[in-house]
Amino acid sequence: MTLKIKKLKPNAIIPKRETQGAAGLDLHACLESPVTIEVGEIFTVPTGIALSPEREDIVMFVIIRSSLGRKHGLTLANSVGVIDSDYRGEILVPIINHGDKPYTLAPDERFAQLVITPVIFPEVCETHDLDRTERGESGFGSTGKL
Repeated sequence: MTLKIKKLKPNAIIPKRETQGAAGLDLHACLESPVTIEVGEIFTVPTGIALSPEREDIVMFVIIRSSLGRKHGLTLANSVGVIDSDYRGEILVPIINHGDKPYTLAPDERFAQLVITPVIFPEVCETHDLDRTERGESGFGSTGKL
């Protein structure tokens, strides 16, 4: 599969995998100067790029880099970003600081990952009955752990 990437800003960095076994392409902050994200603040990080996958049956997920979550309490404001295969606008990533101190995001910093996976488009059918299972309607904590 080919993923076409268009730079929308001259200082944008084309994402790439840092190692052969990496599942995600690293996204870089396309900033002119450092930005400090205060505790509890949401900041939308521009990447300066737009995407065009050659296949329609994929979805692209944006996920925060684990080191930023673990060390600094940063995460995506919407938990995981979903980019549909037909979206052609700039990739903008809203991150929130859940840490205990401000975090300064530097220009060109790797801050998130783009993970691409196939998606299934089911035919939706309304019904009055669902197949029975051993679990049934047992929900939260039904396996003995909550």
